Amino acid sequence: MEYTITDYINLSWLYWIVVSIYALTILSIIGIILSENRNPVKSLAWVSILLLFPAVGIILYVFFGRSIKNKHMISRRNRRKLKQSFTHNATPTDIENKNLSTESIQQINLTRSLHGSHFYIHNGLKIYTDGKSKFDDLKTDLRKATKYINIQYYIFEGDTIGNEIKNILIKKATEGVTVRVMYDHVGSFQVKNKFFKEMEKAGILTHPFFRVSVPVFATRINWRNHRKICIIDGEIGYIGGMNIADRYLTGGKFSTWRDTHLRVTGPILSALQYSFTVDWNFLKPTLANEDKLTYKPTNFAPENIGMQLLSSGPTSQWNNIALVFLKAISNAKHSILIQTPYFLPTESLLKALQSAALSNVKVSIMIPRNSDSKTLRYASFSYINECLKSGIKFYLYEAGMLHCKSIVIDNEFSTVGSTNFDFRSFEHNFECNLFIYSSDVNSQMRKIFAEDLKHCTSISKKSWRKRPIFQKALESITRLLSPIL
Repeated sequence: MEYTITDYINLSWLYWIVVSIYALTILSIIGIILSENRNPVKSLAWVSILLLFPAVGIILYVFFGRSIKNKHMISRRNRRKLKQSFTHNATPTDIENKNLSTESIQQINLTRSLHGSHFYIHNGLKIYTDGKSKFDDLKTDLRKATKYINIQYYIFEGDTIGNEIKNILIKKATEGVTVRVMYDHVGSFQVKNKFFKEMEKAGILTHPFFRVSVPVFATRINWRNHRKICIIDGEIGYIGGMNIADRYLTGGKFSTWRDTHLRVTGPILSALQYSFTVDWNFLKPTLANEDKLTYKPTNFAPENIGMQLLSSGPTSQWNNIALVFLKAISNAKHSILIQTPYFLPTESLLKALQSAALSNVKVSIMIPRNSDSKTLRYASFSYINECLKSGIKFYLYEAGMLHCKSIVIDNEFSTVGSTNFDFRSFEHNFECNLFIYSSDVNSQMRKIFAEDLKHCTSISKKSWRKRPIFQKALESITRLLSPIL
């Protein structure tokens, strides 16, 4: 087939039109990145990728680069209505009269400013460090429900424990109990639709968070709801790091799966209920008007533990939980104990930890020797050397998978929740943490950390330098990806 001069001219015009559109797309994305006034390092990284590898850069930006900060999950009107409803029935406490340290008061005020999170006393708490005791109590509490059950998990597996919980929920629904189940669509992606359909047929209100499908796949894949919350009759609540899956009982591919979860009672249930309601209202806006969700505490726990709940997510103006972590670490005077499955800190949090250690604050960080993610394992390892240089103590948990997410600082503050000490939890996931101000709880958490230390290997600077060159290379490469892992 022969081409005429006219054909070549038409092809030339088509070529330049395509190139022009392509160039305008790249320049438009760069303009959006610059207009958002992000961290200069991140902005420069995205601009460099888009200029050097335009096609790959566009794909990566669509999936991982866009921001949804300041987008409202529910209307301001509904948010005000919910807050008035819940705080009216569980009056927040005046922190100035509770004999708290100046540092604790600062952190409580910061949390309140970031999210309007109230501080409550007269709460009770039970700490779980294994799946069996947690699920045994959860199943018992679910069976006793008479009004409603609200469950929110990142992963709700259709395995043995998942089916046990499902069957209990179905039974309660047939008894007239209102049951709501919210799960993350990506987190529970491998679960067959039949599993959730069975619950729906029994009258359970079931919804996936941020359903990922064509054509909205790219617009939702990067933002996951990582929270693990359960509220039963407004009287009992659960929060922590455990999902609903057999591995929390059997260890899965590990000999054990070490995690931390909490059972709470008292006025703090108001905050748990509010957090759940905001997320559910995002999926099903009628929830804000359902009277059955109004929290009315009928008893107060004798332990009198001070608590505050803080949610964080990609729609927040601030990186809420990261900011409170930063403040708490900066306030530390004696010790900082951190347990996390993945250690990929932001620059500010890394410097805060190093500054604390260099100021003679005892900083100890515990991560698993073998992780459920090899990529995150090597990325986490890449930060160890610079931490050791500042005097931070690093421990590798050898008994299995360490999945708990907890921080214990000095003698009064501790936190447990869904937040990993990494970029994804701080910036991309919807997370929820309980901040606890209690010397007794702090003491319990310290004992748990000490017990876990028995299954750890301490890392020294000398031994860490001797690791294989191939491993060092993997660490450096995976670290480059840490902001999007």
